Amino acid sequence: MNDVTPEPTPTFTSAPGDELVFENDRIRVWAMNLEAEGGTYEFHEHHHDHLILWPTAGRAQGQDYGDDEWKVAQEAERGYAFFKTVGRGGPLPPHRLRNLEDHPVTHYIIELLQESPSEGPLPHETNGRGTTTRPHTTTRF
Repeated sequence: MNDVTPEPTPTFTSAPGDELVFENDRIRVWAMNLEAEGGTYEFHEHHHDHLILWPTAGRAQGQDYGDDEWKVAQEAERGYAFFKTVGRGGPLPPHRLRNLEDHPVTHYIIELLQESPSEGPLPHETNGRGTTTRPHTTTRF
């Protein structure tokens, strides 16, 4: 008889950043502070529609849970913003980020805590001040 213990289902933090900057009943603002040369914020899930804002330029890579490679590339100019609708069926698949710069970088995640008007996820919307290789992106000016 083969007694195989199933692997436990991993759990991921719902905190999309390492520093809670502000919170009220409508929004939550996080900072993701990435140390120089590979500083990483580990796997996390997004449960809420959110805006990500890069106040200064930076480059990062993303890795989706289960992928062996860091397939997502992001290059942000100063003021790069993108909005992601997670929808009511969330969360989004877990992912992590690492810094490609030779200096620390910080970007902010502003979560909208009210129920999303969308059933499911929608494409990203950006202001065009940067690029991401994550699929389904729409640029808005």
